[in-house]
Amino acid sequence: MTNAVLKREILEACKEIGIDKIGFTTAEPFDYMKEPLLEQHAKGHTSGFEHQVLDERLYPELIFDNPKSILAIGLAYPSKPLEKPERVKGERRGSFARASWGTDYHFILRDKMDQLITFIQERVPDARFKPMVDTGELIDTVVAQRAGLGFIGRNGLLITEEFGTYVYLGEIITDIPFEPDAPGVFGCGDCMRCVTACPTGALLGNGQLNPKVCLSFQTQTKGSMPEEFRKKMGHVIYGCDICQQACPYNRGIDSHFHPEMEPEPDRETPVLQPMLTISNRDFKARFGVLAGSWRGKKPLQRNAIIALANYRDRSAVPQLLQLMEQDPRPVIRGTAAWAIGQILRDANADILDFFKERMEAEEDEEARAEMEMALVKLEELADK
Repeated sequence: MTNAVLKREILEACKEIGIDKIGFTTAEPFDYMKEPLLEQHAKGHTSGFEHQVLDERLYPELIFDNPKSILAIGLAYPSKPLEKPERVKGERRGSFARASWGTDYHFILRDKMDQLITFIQERVPDARFKPMVDTGELIDTVVAQRAGLGFIGRNGLLITEEFGTYVYLGEIITDIPFEPDAPGVFGCGDCMRCVTACPTGALLGNGQLNPKVCLSFQTQTKGSMPEEFRKKMGHVIYGCDICQQACPYNRGIDSHFHPEMEPEPDRETPVLQPMLTISNRDFKARFGVLAGSWRGKKPLQRNAIIALANYRDRSAVPQLLQLMEQDPRPVIRGTAAWAIGQILRDANADILDFFKERMEAEEDEEARAEMEMALVKLEELADK
């Protein structure tokens, strides 16, 4: 069997497996990315989640013996839910960004790639493979663009003709030489809609971003969220879709090819107040399947508190006061204090005394600073 025939068979097999896009490229170095990556690092435009050995991100031969080709894989995911949650008066909900809908895509994509590898190995038993999904050494979007799946847009995401940016990406390095596909060609033109839509200025306009000011990154941090991002977060408790929603290539795109990617109304748009006191066991049972649960419950609980503040939900104040007094985690105590300061329109002597007592008892400097700032705001309200 020639490699050209094998390539055609792989393309057919992908339809059966449920792989929505596949492209082929060489295993030549991605050394043209070295200067941009060094520049990003020098500017501090890194999240800390990236693979830390730079050359391993650029040179496939450093992570795989005698690589010949890389197969880039894409799975399309939905942009609109098939079901919406029941609306209950006074009940405030948060939401997970689209890339965290349904079963964690790492597992879905890895399973599809394993099926494809099995298919190829049946035809080329001695072939070797290294599959990667998101957490591998190579840069998914760069591989995908060179393999012709699409092009990297100004928002830093891969834009495909059929599915816009709503695609999960992975790649497989192999020692089988395949004819490479033509790389994607930049297609944003003069459009800057994603750049102007980004509420924090994270997008630099050239396909790069400063992840540290990206709302998606901020929702995944474990400490206290800087105040400058809190109101901009809105009610999304994990991730951010603003730059995707602004992209013209996503207009009318809504793919429902994989049932396991479909969101459940009460899971991906959860009622916020119950999240504040959810147990570890209930959190894992309810949210553990989502990609957005990978950092654990504390960041999501912190974000739920911020979302309630952004709703100015007065019914949450008793629970927030309880968190200030009883929660063992300083980030939660401090964020709860900030939220109360945002929600209340007036303050009485009892609430002021409570804040003063909590400040005296608080041993964590950051939490105490949050309480002090909230107290100043409440005292101003009490003086009106």
